[in-house]
Amino acid sequence: MKAIRLIILISTCLLILVHESHAAWVIEKGDRVYIEDRTGERWDVTQARELGFIPHRFQHGIGKNAFTPLVDNDLTDSHPSKSDSTRVIGVNIEGDAHAYDVLRLARHEIANTTLGDKPIAAGY
Repeated sequence: MKAIRLIILISTCLLILVHESHAAWVIEKGDRVYIEDRTGERWDVTQARELGFIPHRFQHGIGKNAFTPLVDNDLTDSHPSKSDSTRVIGVNIEGDAHAYDVLRLARHEIANTTLGDKPIAAGY
């Protein structure tokens, strides 16, 4: 029983350390507040702080331009028949509809295309 408690304690400490290590750096310059992500890019969060957010608690993702969005050429399917279990994200604007295969979106997270004459972004 002591071993299980020790494992839980160590795991909890490690999770806290990992969580804290992903926090962004906070830089204050005059009346401006910035967070710097792990790519070195700075983001002005002055207004967020003024609204009550705590910049030291902000986290960042993988960074801008870290993945390539799908475009129309990537979205065409040479095998249009899908099984009934295929998961899709669907968009319908005034009768013009597109369906985006979730498995394809999972690696790109977003698809940029047009529906009729309107540009859209389908995200997953």
